[in-house]
Amino acid sequence: MTPSQDGSNGIAAHRSGAGGATAENDEVRQQGRALGDPTRHRLFRYIVDAGRPVGVQELTDLVGLNHNAVRQHLAVLRDAGLVVEEPEVRSRPGRPRLLYRLHPEVAGSWGTPGAYAWLARLLSESVRDGVGAREVGRRDGRRRAVAVEDGRDPVDVLEDELAERGFRPERMVRGRRVDFVLGRCPFADVASVDPDTVCQLHLGLAEGMAEGLGGIEVDRLAARDARRAGCRLVVHRVPEAGPTPAT
Repeated sequence: MTPSQDGSNGIAAHRSGAGGATAENDEVRQQGRALGDPTRHRLFRYIVDAGRPVGVQELTDLVGLNHNAVRQHLAVLRDAGLVVEEPEVRSRPGRPRLLYRLHPEVAGSWGTPGAYAWLARLLSESVRDGVGAREVGRRDGRRRAVAVEDGRDPVDVLEDELAERGFRPERMVRGRRVDFVLGRCPFADVASVDPDTVCQLHLGLAEGMAEGLGGIEVDRLAARDARRAGCRLVVHRVPEAGPTPAT
């Protein structure tokens, strides 16, 4: 299921067909060139191993270069789609720092942990507990809602979760209805063989997050060919309850 507003991640919109394969190969070559520099490779591995957003000062201390040199290396990693650059969320006065983390769509490549570990864990839970994929996904969605709920708009939180998992969601708003067009399936190899299981997991994940966050409900997940992407997750905002009429 990727963010429509994040223009800094260096990953282009979904491509299909022969042209898409060529563009994908170009991205791999660009990433390989970016990581071919020993300093950039060291910065990348540090960000991966940190498992959290990392600031420029920390990376400067790591490699012993000046801020400008480190920022230039980070810009190459960002433009290659290897890391995401984002401003720090802070409540205290002062200019937010720029933080860097692994790009979600790179997970599983270049020696990084992959999203398939999450899929394997949920499938194992499904077998162990004797419950369906949708229910296992719903459980995980409720757990995620507790972990990420921060008082923001639940639609924003759900979109961020989809983006973090590498789905490239593009939001379309029609009144209370919100459609997320998913520009990528991070589990395309498995979903092309067993679409029912993978799609039910994803539907359950969205339903569980909606239940945990409140304010939204999931209508449906309209699935398409996983390799071509374009699945559509449809949710709607739940109207706030008005005052109870006097009797």
